[in-house]
Amino acid sequence: MTESGNPSQPANVNEYAGAHIQVLEGREGVRRRPGMYIGSTGERGLHHMVYEVVSYAVDEHLAGHADAIDVTITAEGGIRVADNGRGLPVEAEEPTGKSAVERELTELSFGSKPHTGYGISGGLSGLGLCVVNALSSRLTVEVHRDGHRWTQEYERGVPVTPLTRNEETSEHGTTIAFLPDADIFETSRYSFTTLSERFQELAFLNGGLAVSLTDERPERPVRYHHADGLRAFVARLNPYPASLLHSPAIAFESENESRTILVQVAMQWNTWSPGELHSFANSTRTREGGTHEEGFRTALTDLVNDCARRQGQLSADGEDITAGAVHEGLTAVVSVKLAHPVFEGPTKTRLGNPEANAYVQEVVREHLTDWLDHNQKEAASIIRHILIASPSR
Repeated sequence: MTESGNPSQPANVNEYAGAHIQVLEGREGVRRRPGMYIGSTGERGLHHMVYEVVSYAVDEHLAGHADAIDVTITAEGGIRVADNGRGLPVEAEEPTGKSAVERELTELSFGSKPHTGYGISGGLSGLGLCVVNALSSRLTVEVHRDGHRWTQEYERGVPVTPLTRNEETSEHGTTIAFLPDADIFETSRYSFTTLSERFQELAFLNGGLAVSLTDERPERPVRYHHADGLRAFVARLNPYPASLLHSPAIAFESENESRTILVQVAMQWNTWSPGELHSFANSTRTREGGTHEEGFRTALTDLVNDCARRQGQLSADGEDITAGAVHEGLTAVVSVKLAHPVFEGPTKTRLGNPEANAYVQEVVREHLTDWLDHNQKEAASIIRHILIASPSR
């Protein structure tokens, strides 16, 4: 993969099929224990339902088959998510005779996402659509695929109509509309602001993907599309140009030889903030950090100390600058995309892959060393700022 490319080769449409689905558990388990799958039955879990559906559309983008996602908060308070990807598989599967769409929406499974359909994916590892369906009082799926429009309706995870082939079409993609079950959730009101912020993050994290959000309560459309990716993300987080120690933000990315992990970083020091680090794994915010954050902090602290000594701002035998001081005034975004992510907890608040630590360190050391060597004036300003901000100095 080139540095500007997708983290996985476009998957052949025939490789994304119902045969990739393996049954784990039924809908009743989800309805009895919703917190195990979406974190809570409050506002956080309500919004997580949306993110699970959107994650499928993002996976289509990562596989090279979709460049637009349109999300609507409907007038009745439900959600509609439409993408222009390949469309969920519709073929019948033996021995049950169920369509692949129905199996994806009714059976807890590790679907095609971890296998040949998707190399890198977000969401609940193939569980997402089934979970959303089980926790919705009503769900409708519309698929444009194989030359036709296909539709099916569900109530509380149970199909109430068969998958129906409708008129011919040359379009492709999937639209899922659902209404969260009021018997499950403590609140049913979606926050436009919460969803809008998340979708802007997705646009930053997935360059070339356009994500729109429309609110029919009344209508308030927004659309996000950021070709400059994480550098634009940092620019949004650093809104005061006069306070910047360097511009533009430092940004780099790299993928390992086996194409199982992609690292993207953007970072910029300023004089106004205590510093903030936003980390993501497969486009999901890892609020409790994890191995990718640990690798970033370790490499960054070592490089800043090395640079300070080379420039003579820190003596050879002087006390090391601490990680906390290095992050003073630093706004950074670290995003990793892995073929086999290991998360702690069902809502992915912390990443556990040890290889993420090692590879993030490798990438940061290579690219940030190069930047510091070629921007010595800015590097000196950064070191001075860190030393002044350090409590021990």
